[in-house]
Amino acid sequence: MAATTILHRLLGATLLIGALCPTLCSCEEEDTYAEMRKTERAQISNFLNYGTRIVDKESGDVTFEVKAPINVISESQFFANDTTTNVEANEYVLLSGSGVYMQILREGTGERLQDGESATVICRHTEFNIAGDSIQSTNSQSSTTEIYPDRMTVQKNYGTITASFTSGLMSQLYGSSVPSGWILPLQFIKLGRQSSEDGEVAKVRIIVPSTEGQSDAMSNVYPCFYEITYTRGR
Repeated sequence: MAATTILHRLLGATLLIGALCPTLCSCEEEDTYAEMRKTERAQISNFLNYGTRIVDKESGDVTFEVKAPINVISESQFFANDTTTNVEANEYVLLSGSGVYMQILREGTGERLQDGESATVICRHTEFNIAGDSIQSTNSQSSTTEIYPDRMTVQKNYGTITASFTSGLMSQLYGSSVPSGWILPLQFIKLGRQSSEDGEVAKVRIIVPSTEGQSDAMSNVYPCFYEITYTRGR
């Protein structure tokens, strides 16, 4: 009877440990993610204060620069200024609830996306990995990947905008899902076409935390800076 009792106790302890293991592992994963998010917030804070500057080693030319310190304004200030950001003052608005910082370089021409409307939007971008301090992707006019503009379909219903990539560099790298950070500016810019070589199509800069970013940023928890143009497609 004593041996049987000991065996039952050992089996019970084994089952208890087995039951607790997933919970412990889950807690460790949550702690790790929380630490990664804390690191990410520190990276964004550092970027706001110091920006970045990339210099070509051979020519000495500045190939990419984000000036700092960035002057962060609230949404209430942004709306009081008729949804504009002062570029000379290096203003970015913090879009509450998303953690995205946005600077509107050019509002663009044409009209804003109307409720119930769908449209094709063509984008060109430069993606800077803030954690890696490097350009991660670009299809700007001066890049070797300029033949892959980002093309997406967008639709606005009841004030909510959804979008999906149909072709281009971003879809090749990360799939058809458009980062939420890319969609937010569509509430505030005008979608028009470039009527001349220096046409004023909409152009924004955004700092996007992983929670609003592309698939790889979400998986590996890192923030990105983007400079993006938005043009209405045919």
